[in-house]
Amino acid sequence: MRLILGGARSGKSRFAEQSIMAQVQEPSNLYYVATAAAGDKEMQARITQHQQDRGPSWHTREVSTALAATLSGIGDTNNQVLVDCLTLWISNCLHAGCWPQERDLLLQEIDRQLAQGRSPNWTFVSNEVGSGIVPLGQLSRDFVDASGWLHQALAERCQQVTLVVAGLPLSLKGEL
Repeated sequence: MRLILGGARSGKSRFAEQSIMAQVQEPSNLYYVATAAAGDKEMQARITQHQQDRGPSWHTREVSTALAATLSGIGDTNNQVLVDCLTLWISNCLHAGCWPQERDLLLQEIDRQLAQGRSPNWTFVSNEVGSGIVPLGQLSRDFVDASGWLHQALAERCQQVTLVVAGLPLSLKGEL
């Protein structure tokens, strides 16, 4: 499992996709778990562009909150799964009022996989939001806190953790 962090437009998603494509043996086993919702025309255009950039070899699963259940359904160790992005998922869960439950379900699913001796080929992409100032509003602070705590929990469980800045990867844990 891998965690890839970076700021907005840092190149983290492109790095994740390229890393997976460099390792894939069977392109039919590529899964893209998208957490973005097309709430307006601009976001729909972004989603469409991302889909076109990825190409037809990726099987896309769209999920707004039930990430653990989605991963459990495609958790075969032969599959390469890219989750993009966790911070959108956190935001979705906070707005739906299900964050603690969904966070716990995700971590439990990861722990279950690891306890069974599996190391699923899951790559999590997320925005590193903890390097800025403390936000003024409670919801914004809750979001930054939730992101930071989740990143720490995932970094502990993942074999690789990478920070991407200006398109350049920096290994924080494991080898690139």
